[in-house]
Amino acid sequence: MTIEESIHTAQQPDALILPILLREKKKSLMLRAWIMGGLFFMALPGTLLGFSNLMAISAGHGLGTLPAAWLQGHGHAQMFGWIGSFVLGIGFYSQPGKERTALRRQFICFVLWTLGVALRWLASIYGWHWEIMLPVSAGMELVAILLFLQAAAQHKLPAADQPHAEKPKMELWMLSVLLGTAGLAAGVIFNFVECLILGLRGQDRAFPHGLDQRYLVLLGWGFLAPMVWGFSARWLHAFLSIPRPSARLLKLALALDIAGVLCGVAGFATVASILLTAGAVVIAFALQVTRAAQGSPKVQGIHSSFPFFVRITYAWLVIAASMSLWASVADQHGGIWGAARHALTVGFAATMVFSIGPRILPHFAGVRALFSKRLMLLSLLLLQIGCTLRVSSEPLAYEGILQFAWKTLPISGMLELSGVIVFAINIALTLLAGKSAFAQPAGNRPAMPAA
Repeated sequence: MTIEESIHTAQQPDALILPILLREKKKSLMLRAWIMGGLFFMALPGTLLGFSNLMAISAGHGLGTLPAAWLQGHGHAQMFGWIGSFVLGIGFYSQPGKERTALRRQFICFVLWTLGVALRWLASIYGWHWEIMLPVSAGMELVAILLFLQAAAQHKLPAADQPHAEKPKMELWMLSVLLGTAGLAAGVIFNFVECLILGLRGQDRAFPHGLDQRYLVLLGWGFLAPMVWGFSARWLHAFLSIPRPSARLLKLALALDIAGVLCGVAGFATVASILLTAGAVVIAFALQVTRAAQGSPKVQGIHSSFPFFVRITYAWLVIAASMSLWASVADQHGGIWGAARHALTVGFAATMVFSIGPRILPHFAGVRALFSKRLMLLSLLLLQIGCTLRVSSEPLAYEGILQFAWKTLPISGMLELSGVIVFAINIALTLLAGKSAFAQPAGNRPAMPAA
């Protein structure tokens, strides 16, 4: 429910607003469940496992005997368990479904998705009946995403259900989000097919290296990038008080991204990296993030450093794409590729979530204010310092350029883990202890929060 809708609702008779408030409260509670699930996978199976992997790699100065399934389990928990849960939760919340079946479908989707990611973690890390658990977990995720797509397909644009009204035109930010959703669905299908093959063969519970590289291009640039671009196009011009996105440049960036993903999945890494680098540069100009603010940024309820960190994310995006291009021609031991992916997933995506999340998640979840602005700043600073150390040290260490870099990698992991824990605590306390933002019936209605 938007602020305008909340104000309008508060002006209605009590007999009319009670069913609306009850429905919106249930939707907000479901969103809180998605967010809390995402925070769990981000902090424990995701970041903590990633830190453990990094410590083992640093101690052995290389991958050594570290199972590839552990690395892939960490990535799955981060991409599907964390980012995927946030996206699905916000996606369901944004749908206007009013019937009981909509909430029931979302609950079933939440259970399947969460169990699927959890089982994948158990199978990847502990090898617990992995020949069965990998296909089962992937199947649960596939059914969950199909339920989400079914629910989204029933959502109509305004005026679309009016026979004589002009057919509404889809906004570009929605197109970008839909492309990201298609990328997520493609990744889930890819994962299901490969997990089924691994289970039938029963030899190894990890994807082959070459196939995994293509899979990561699909998830990183086919799902993550266009999804974040779409929400950026929707919100950043208002939050940062900058001009609206350039439609022409946004279309060009999306075209370059699609072409780059197709080339990457086909195995043409260098061509893909050139296209993705060009797309990363174009999207930064398309979203006008390099432009000075034309007014006061919307930082009510969050830390005033918000605009600075949001702009940093698109610098990380360009760095990630550029390092991918470097890796496609020079990587020998995986260090440059690893740094490029880290710049994309942590520098770009995680920094955006740490910046935008405190701004929108409390409002969507029906909470009046973020628990702590200082914790927001602390989480962002820890994440930025840790990511900078990681991205700069990984190529130097893995490629044998500077042995001392092996000593800085654990420090980077510790800083990032601390940042993730601080962010998770801040958001969890916001949802669990924050005051409700829902209007109350007659006589007890508090003033609505400022937009």
